[in-house]
Amino acid sequence: MTAITAIPVALGNRFATELPELAVPWRAEESPDPTLLVLNMELAAELRLDPTALRTPAGVGLLTGTTVPEGATPAAQAYAGHQFGAYSPRLGDGRALLLGELEDEHGRLRDLHLKGSGRTPFARGGDGLAAVGPMLREYIVSEAMHALGIPTTRSLAVVATGRFVRRDEWLPGAVLARVASSHLRVGTFQYARATGDIGLLRRLADHAIERHAPSAADDAHPYLALLRAVISAQARLVAQWMLVGFVHGVMNTDNMTISGETIDYGPCAFMEGFDPATVYSSIDAGGRYAYGNQPAIAEWNLTRFAETLLPLLAEQQDDAIALALEALGDFAPQHRAAWSAGLRSKLGLRADDDGQEATLVVDELLALLESGRVDLTSGFRSLSSVARGSSEAAHGLFDHRAAFDAWAERWLALRPDADAMDRVNPVYIPRNHLVEEALAAATEGDLDPLGPLLDAVSRPFDEREGLERYAAPGPERSFRAYRTYCGT
Repeated sequence: MTAITAIPVALGNRFATELPELAVPWRAEESPDPTLLVLNMELAAELRLDPTALRTPAGVGLLTGTTVPEGATPAAQAYAGHQFGAYSPRLGDGRALLLGELEDEHGRLRDLHLKGSGRTPFARGGDGLAAVGPMLREYIVSEAMHALGIPTTRSLAVVATGRFVRRDEWLPGAVLARVASSHLRVGTFQYARATGDIGLLRRLADHAIERHAPSAADDAHPYLALLRAVISAQARLVAQWMLVGFVHGVMNTDNMTISGETIDYGPCAFMEGFDPATVYSSIDAGGRYAYGNQPAIAEWNLTRFAETLLPLLAEQQDDAIALALEALGDFAPQHRAAWSAGLRSKLGLRADDDGQEATLVVDELLALLESGRVDLTSGFRSLSSVARGSSEAAHGLFDHRAAFDAWAERWLALRPDADAMDRVNPVYIPRNHLVEEALAAATEGDLDPLGPLLDAVSRPFDEREGLERYAAPGPERSFRAYRTYCGT
């Protein structure tokens, strides 16, 4: 690697220095002919990086990991994980690198991390590379999630490497540069706990507290406070996913962050026709990670996290288990509260209105959506027009019009706020057919479809003329059979 001179950027190495047992120093593979495909100008500025400099050869070298600042310590992170319920003791960054930590314009520490940068000691037989399509998918969806106000890792850039990678066919390769509050996962704690080194586990927990739950440091029981903070963050996160119809697809424990940010956009998609059994991952034959199962899976993952912390919670294991179970008992009510408050907001009701009539109105609408497989995004967005006196748009979506009209009469009696609804119900999400259209074109070297799609999903609540196709569901109702793949 060579030192950057054109981009004065300081990359810290706190993770690699404080937790060397979990960091393998490594270097990215060279890119034969790197070409910047897309750069997140807003995020670059937030990170105090010069967008113009990032477009230079030195900048592209930073974004592919082939040229890094002096003093940086790129490392592949170690972690374990339950994948579809089966424990794998050694996963880690098989095709990824943590370049280091940046301080953003608000003084917050952020990880700069790569995907598709080549084989590492954790590659497990894989080639360590990534294709253009899956890396652009993560860019599109993570930026859409950010615009929707949902905690997420963010994409800084996608660079085509000039190398082809073999999947079912030969595809152009790419590297994704992404940013996160950290890449600490439940699987990171599982790996540390499995070593049997309680000192390492304690240092990892202290590192997580400093980065994500600083108030826990002053608590009488800091590690219990960390557990409670992660439970609360994940309860809110999964509720936010479901309120916009997001299906993660691979909620393995190595894909659940300690920060409460969404991570790893592989077999993910946004549900169109409302159906709790919706599954998009090509490998999820049993529906483990279906839309409606996501709260239960999150709770299951958090239980695995609590197990790793038992030695830090109390000297006696029985006492530690009792404390962990008490904390885990808060997940379901916190998730239900976030989900219910979110639904009331989407219906223009006060988020804290948990009266019987508001609850019945919410439950009955969900039943109407499911019975007609109504498009979730269009369905909710159409309701603000109903609140303003026009039912035409909603009638075009709801098959059972008499039942809908009867429901609407009860809902309108609660005096919903149409303007408030438009602030929380998006017009634009990454529609599956439009994402595939953009990815297919980019794979062939055509980036033209990508720009308008990114523009639409980056301002999801602002309805604009000329973007009607970005608001419309897939061309066929049978499109619920859509499948996504992990890209490895």
